[in-house]
Amino acid sequence: MPLLEIEKLVVQYGAIRALKGISLTVEKGALVTLIGANGAGKSTLLNTITGVVKAMDGTIRFDGIDITNWDSHEIVRCGICQVPEGRKIFSELSVEENLYAGAYILKDKNEVKKNLQMVYDLFPRLAERRKQEGGTLSGGEQQMLALARGIMSNPQLLLLDEPSLGLAPLIVDKIFEFIQQINQLGKTILLVEQNANMALQVASYGYVLETGIIRFQDASENLRNNDLVKKAYLGITG
Repeated sequence: MPLLEIEKLVVQYGAIRALKGISLTVEKGALVTLIGANGAGKSTLLNTITGVVKAMDGTIRFDGIDITNWDSHEIVRCGICQVPEGRKIFSELSVEENLYAGAYILKDKNEVKKNLQMVYDLFPRLAERRKQEGGTLSGGEQQMLALARGIMSNPQLLLLDEPSLGLAPLIVDKIFEFIQQINQLGKTILLVEQNANMALQVASYGYVLETGIIRFQDASENLRNNDLVKKAYLGITG
């Protein structure tokens, strides 16, 4: 059974239909990517999964349960966490305070401490800067913090919205390494990315979203070799 299953999802903003009946699945333990141009509806999909945006039609099932249009706090508690575009850390809080904020739904202090140590093992740079204000970190460090905060509640499914946005190429490579490591820890990931090259390199399966419609879906390697995908999204014309 897929961990996340979306069927014929429709989302509309006024007269504009942002998602036009899309369907996709994410198997447990997988790293799946959703690529597409600006305005294709990628962030809308993530925001609908997490209850920020309401669906007009269709269903969203998580671990076999219909969670369509649940409130956001209920969705977080059932095991879904979104790392938003633009990082959105608490700039005036320390690194460690940001991380504790990510674990706010957990009641077991020992579990929180265990998760904190796991995060520091994964991101040693954050351990070095644990008392530093989040707003004084570099862009790459802030993205590390956003990813780390996302896994502090020990979610089953992590939704990543444009984690490479605005980062230098060398830092982007490092962020994608972290994403793979998080997946290897057993976290299921749905990755939304404009950097299609990198996304298809790390994911096992991919969907191409085009103006609210799934245009292609296939194993990532097949999408990388698809002439239409190469031309439209990977910048390869030969």
